[in-house]
Amino acid sequence: MTRLLEGTSAGSGDLGGLMRMARVIDRAQRHLREHLPEEVREHIFVGGYRQGKLTLITDRAVWMTWLRYEQPRLLQLLHQLPEFEAVLGLTFKVRPISPPKIPQRLARELSSRAADEISCCAADVDDPALKRSLERLAAHAEARDGTDESS
Repeated sequence: MTRLLEGTSAGSGDLGGLMRMARVIDRAQRHLREHLPEEVREHIFVGGYRQGKLTLITDRAVWMTWLRYEQPRLLQLLHQLPEFEAVLGLTFKVRPISPPKIPQRLARELSSRAADEISCCAADVDDPALKRSLERLAAHAEARDGTDESS
C-alpha cells in the first residue's frame, strides 16, 4: 500500500501522484476559502489543475461573475503557495448542486369507522396470516385515535 501511495516502485506512482495532487488541490481550496468573503466561501471549489490553469467550480453563475472580476486577486493568493507559483490563469465552471429530492411522505389516515369494518372482516376470515394482517391494519387507526384523544 505504501508503494502505491508514495510511488516508490516503477509503474506504481499513478496513485501516489493522484494522492499528492488531491492534497495540493485541498490546500489551495483551504487557502482560497480563508481569504474569500464569508458569503462566497461555501460556493467555491477547486476542481483541478491542467496546463498551467487552475479550475474553480461554483454552484451559481453569479459567483462565477464575481470570480472573473476577482481573478487577479485570486491568482495573487494562489501564488502565495509554492505549489501554485506556476499557475498562469484560472478556468471557471458552473456546476449547480441540486439538493437530493426527498420523496414527499403522504400521511394516510384510517378512520375509526374504516378500522371497525376491517376488524369485522378480520373476524370473518379463516386464513390466519390474512386475519393478522387485517387486525394490524385496523390497529393503526385505533392507535392513532387513541393518541389524538390524549393530546
